[in-house]
Amino acid sequence: MRKAAIAAIAAALPMGIMAQGAFDAYTLSQSDLRGTARFMSMAGAFGALGGDLSTLNQNPAGIGVYRSSEVGVTLDIDIERSNVGGQTDSKTHAYCPNVGYVGAINLDSDVMPYFQWGVSYGRIASFDRVYHGGYGSLGTSLSNYVANRAYGTSPDVLGQSTSYNPYDQSGADWLSILGFNSYIINSVGGLSQYNGLYKEGQTTGNAMFDVRQSGHVDEYSINFGGNIMNTVYWGLGFGITDIDLKEESFYDEKLADARIARSEGMGSSIVDGNAYYGLSNYRRVSGTGFNFKVGAIVKPINEFRFGIAVHTPTYYNLTESYDASINYSYGSPSTIPDGTAYSNFAYYDWKLRTPWKLIASMAGVVGGRFIISADYEFAAYDNMRISDYDGNEYKDATAEIKDYFKPTHTIRLGAEYRLTPQWSIRAGFSQSTSAVETAVKDGDIEVYTTGCNPAYTFDTTTRYLTCGLGYRYKGFYADLAYVNKYRKSSYSPFSAYDDLAYSGSADSWVYNPATEFTTSNNNIVLSVGYKF
Repeated sequence: MRKAAIAAIAAALPMGIMAQGAFDAYTLSQSDLRGTARFMSMAGAFGALGGDLSTLNQNPAGIGVYRSSEVGVTLDIDIERSNVGGQTDSKTHAYCPNVGYVGAINLDSDVMPYFQWGVSYGRIASFDRVYHGGYGSLGTSLSNYVANRAYGTSPDVLGQSTSYNPYDQSGADWLSILGFNSYIINSVGGLSQYNGLYKEGQTTGNAMFDVRQSGHVDEYSINFGGNIMNTVYWGLGFGITDIDLKEESFYDEKLADARIARSEGMGSSIVDGNAYYGLSNYRRVSGTGFNFKVGAIVKPINEFRFGIAVHTPTYYNLTESYDASINYSYGSPSTIPDGTAYSNFAYYDWKLRTPWKLIASMAGVVGGRFIISADYEFAAYDNMRISDYDGNEYKDATAEIKDYFKPTHTIRLGAEYRLTPQWSIRAGFSQSTSAVETAVKDGDIEVYTTGCNPAYTFDTTTRYLTCGLGYRYKGFYADLAYVNKYRKSSYSPFSAYDDLAYSGSADSWVYNPATEFTTSNNNIVLSVGYKF
């Protein structure tokens, strides 16, 4: 069974069940609409157009369109607002999402008239997000989920004494250890079977959560390109990525008529009383990776062109650190004093392979003044892979990835109209399908997480509406864009768990108390540059 497989992995790892899970890969593989103001104002639909510094991160064949050199820089103000059932959070950030240079060399050849090369820095994704919410009437409990997760592990293994540290020595699941030492789970008769605090038909309560994320994915690109008889444009790109994610999360429950331990110690009886506990988690993931891109743009006639680009996965070497704690308080008749249980501090290295991508594009130019373009992007999220620092693949994580995720499909549409030789207006739209399988969205299957944080978040809808204004004078240009990113997401503090036959507990069934929320990002983007 899956639980037996988890126990086997835990026994083999020096820090308990610390192998990475599918949702870690998902979170770290995200990308945003980021780039120059012109690129963003047309929703990134540039795969068949080229001639913009952002194409170095999208379709490298776009560099082949250049007939002169260019240098440019972009500034971005991002106003983020989240809404969880009327409870809002907001933050404002400032970025430099793109800096680049392209050099074009005239070869004086009819077959290959130009050769181009370029370097750029681009912000591929931002992890910045803050959201909080709660449950006014809780019909289940995280403690019951932990009790099911601990099933089959002896209380002697989970318990912490002055001479024995289960985090270092037992190989057991860290969340189960933390839950046992904070008394949110208690052994049934001293056996390897546990009760959570919530009893069906008796216990009532409420809960709240608070999540704070920050960080980024930056890419440094080196590209080479050219064109063949001004008809076929080609490009090759190599990207070096830098990733940094920080996350702080908090989840607490206040329960009345809960099943609590009367006193400290493994043999305590269970009584009815009030309980409060709060689970805090902190983690940081950082590292570097690399990828390759190849692309082509074909222009059979001046009025029409189409493009294609393939991105290899990004291959990351990552370092992760995290710790967790549970603070707890139990009312009479329990004599357990208020306190806090702490996990060990974890620090380890691992590898991630993100999805590969395919981008197909087409664009039309009408009367030399109007441009309309469209991109389709396929991203194979079910192809992500996780391995240890030696490159040994986590097979269970691969199975989870295939169970939880599917490819995404993104459509980007953009338009530009030149009002005068100097001024242009632009607009765009983009929407992506969710990478998450229906069974996960509906809470029909258990989602396995790692470490001490059973929570997970995913996006169900991602949509961009964009517009912008451009100015050109000789070699100088300035572009302004407004970008609205709308996301509908789902947060689960813990997964569903329905395994009565295996756990043997009358209250073993745990439903997934998922909460939908929205995040809106409003970006004001300015790019300036010079072509020479």
